[in-house]
Amino acid sequence: MNPILRVRGLSKAFGGVLANNAIDLDVGNGEIHAIIGPNGAGKTTLVAQLTGEIAPTAGSIEFNNRDIVRLPMHRRAALGIARCYQITSVFVDFPALDNVIISLMAREQILWRWWRRPLSDPDLMKRAETLLEKVGLAGRMYIVAADLSHGERRQLELAMALATEPTLLLLDEPMAGMGPAETRSLIQLIAGLRQHHSILLIEHDMEAVFALAGRISVLVNGSVIASGAPAAIAADRRVQDAYLATEAAGPHA
Repeated sequence: MNPILRVRGLSKAFGGVLANNAIDLDVGNGEIHAIIGPNGAGKTTLVAQLTGEIAPTAGSIEFNNRDIVRLPMHRRAALGIARCYQITSVFVDFPALDNVIISLMAREQILWRWWRRPLSDPDLMKRAETLLEKVGLAGRMYIVAADLSHGERRQLELAMALATEPTLLLLDEPMAGMGPAETRSLIQLIAGLRQHHSILLIEHDMEAVFALAGRISVLVNGSVIASGAPAAIAADRRVQDAYLATEAAGPHA
């Protein structure tokens, strides 16, 4: 079976610095594939190339058997790729419900000059309510995003991403800044999304990674040093020496 995402030889150089070096990566249908690695390993650069935010120096990216390496961000989003950023990106002055409606509007290219009308459209409101229920924010729909907790903003951002009807979710450190209870809740939420979405997970929280991932790839100094099942990665001496032992001392050591 062909993977939904297939990356081969992906490299990105910034001047004389090679941020990503000949990365090979697959994400299967319905799979959660985690990328781990120390700070500065090139994880965010990799994701930015997958979404089209930056162009690679070399290599190929195929999504659903289609070459997308030259497509702009909006074309990739329309094909079914959505990203949740390490720093939450929501409209803080709007209620949670309106945040999701705006994402639905963007998906369907509803003209912004009809601002007031779409935000009160019954169909859009119902669909937004359903998405907020899905991510556990059923009782927080009318709360202004600025008044939501950090974990709730993460949930809201997921609802906004799901509004674009993605088949592939790119989650960039979704557990960052969360307490233990919020982390456990988000792990359950992400695990449930696997039924309908493939997920590429960038994460420092090893508990979350090993709870969620079917496969793990380890990125160090811009290169993948190991890729495989969680048990194999945990037992890999190269990974232990390069990353896991360091992470045991602290999430950003």
